[in-house]
Amino acid sequence: MASLDRPPSIVVLGGLNMDVIALASRLPAPGEIIVGERYYTTPGGKGGNQAVAAARLGARTRMVGRVGADAFGADLLDSLRSEGVEVEGVARDFENPSGVAVILLDSARQNHIVAVYGANASCDRTQVEAAEQAMKDADALLLQLEIPVDVSLAAAEHARSLGIRVVWDPAPATGLTGEAYAAADILTPNQVEAGILSGVSVSDPESAKEAAGRLLEHGARAVVVKLGEQGAYYVSSAEDGHVPAYEVDAVDLVAAGDAFGAALAVVLCEGGSLGEAVRFGCAAGALAVTRPAAQAAMPQRYEVETLMASPWREAAPG
Repeated sequence: MASLDRPPSIVVLGGLNMDVIALASRLPAPGEIIVGERYYTTPGGKGGNQAVAAARLGARTRMVGRVGADAFGADLLDSLRSEGVEVEGVARDFENPSGVAVILLDSARQNHIVAVYGANASCDRTQVEAAEQAMKDADALLLQLEIPVDVSLAAAEHARSLGIRVVWDPAPATGLTGEAYAAADILTPNQVEAGILSGVSVSDPESAKEAAGRLLEHGARAVVVKLGEQGAYYVSSAEDGHVPAYEVDAVDLVAAGDAFGAALAVVLCEGGSLGEAVRFGCAAGALAVTRPAAQAAMPQRYEVETLMASPWREAAPG
C-alpha cells in the first residue's frame, strides 16, 4: 500500500450530539414502561464520532460544526480536544441547545435512535466558510446528513474543486439530492439507508450489489454498502467486491458505521485501493462494537492492524 510522507489530513463537517444511552432487555410497547438495566451519557454525533476515529487512526483531524452554549456543548468540545481533534471550526450557538441523541439498546444491542439535532440544524454559511478554511491542505472531507444538506453540499463542491476526496455517509437517509450524489466520491450507506435511497431491499451482498449499482446511476463515483455482520459490499468503475465481517463479541452497535467511514477515508488518503480501505473499515467497525459508547468506542490504529493480522477471526462471506 502506498503512503503519504505525512499523516493524512482529514476535515469532518457534521453533527455533534450528546448521546443519552439506555440499555434494556427489549423495547417497550406503546404506553408501556419497562425497567432498564442502566443509562449513561457519552459524546457522540456522527461527525464527532468520525473525527475521533480518524484521529485515533493517525490522521490530522479538524472538526467543523456547531454546538450549543451549554454544558453539553462544552463537554463535546473538551472530548474532541482530548483526542487531538482541532476544533477551531466548531461554533458555539447561543440560541439553540446542543444536539442530543436518545439511544435505546435491546438485549441484542441493536440500537434504536431518536436524534434532536439542536444547534446542528442551524449550521449555515458560517460552517461552509470554516470548512473551506480547514480544507486548505486536506486530503479528504467526511460528511453525513445530521446538518442541513445544502451546507454539506456547498462544502463538498468546494472540496471537489480542490481535488479533495469526499466521503459521504448518507445518514439519516433523507434529503440527498442529485447534486449531492454527483459531489460524492464515495457514498457509504448502511443496508437500511441503501434500501431507502435505491428502492432495493438490501439483505445480503447480492442485493447490496444491486442497490449500489442504482446509486452509481444516481451519480456517485463509488458506493460502499455496510452490511453489519455480513461485512460490506463495494463497487466503483475500477473494482468491486464483498468483504466479510470479522467475528467479534458485540457489546453495542452505536457507532460502528462511523468507525468504518473514518477508517475507509484514512486508508484511501494513504494510497490504498477501495478494497483495502473497505477491509480496514470492516476491522475498525468490528472493534467499535466490542465496547460501549460512541466516541469512546473508536479503535486505535494498532488495534485495527492487530485484528487484520488475525485472519482466523474473519467470518465466512454472506
